[in-house]
Amino acid sequence: MAQTRSEPPLLIQAILEGFVDGVLILTTNQDWFHANECGRRMCSQINQGRSQINSIPDPIWRVCESLIDSREWFCDRKLILETEIKVDKSVKVRVRVRWLTLELSPDPYLLVTLEDQNQSSQNSASTDALKYGLTPREQEIWSLKKSNLTYREIAQHLFISINTVKKHLKNIYAKQKY
Repeated sequence: MAQTRSEPPLLIQAILEGFVDGVLILTTNQDWFHANECGRRMCSQINQGRSQINSIPDPIWRVCESLIDSREWFCDRKLILETEIKVDKSVKVRVRVRWLTLELSPDPYLLVTLEDQNQSSQNSASTDALKYGLTPREQEIWSLKKSNLTYREIAQHLFISINTVKKHLKNIYAKQKY
């Protein structure tokens, strides 16, 4: 069965679904060509139920429009536009937009990647915990530190003193040196 214009090849679909980040492939007319499950979920989260399902959130589309508008000036460069969207206090998304040329269409698509900054910090902290042999409490504190919380915010979040936070971080830094 031949592929139609409206669906990407199965191999590409499988690869996109395997990404931890959200991936959107959009047309310059603001239509969805493809989105992986993570991308759909993150768009829904950014829209916070204010738009219909599978609609491109305004902050994401503004970055896409900037890339489209810059096409005449930077047509010979591989340009990537990036911004961060703060959805709420606990969710921050990094948006990257670049051009994507596919053989199945003469018109280029927009490739949008969406990275949940907090999830990335959690993954990095978990990797560090294994690498440096951190205790569960150190891992918890390190994860909050990697999410850019202050000592005071970490202490409040975990119901411990600031001095206890400092002591744990000192131990973590010592483990990282050896």
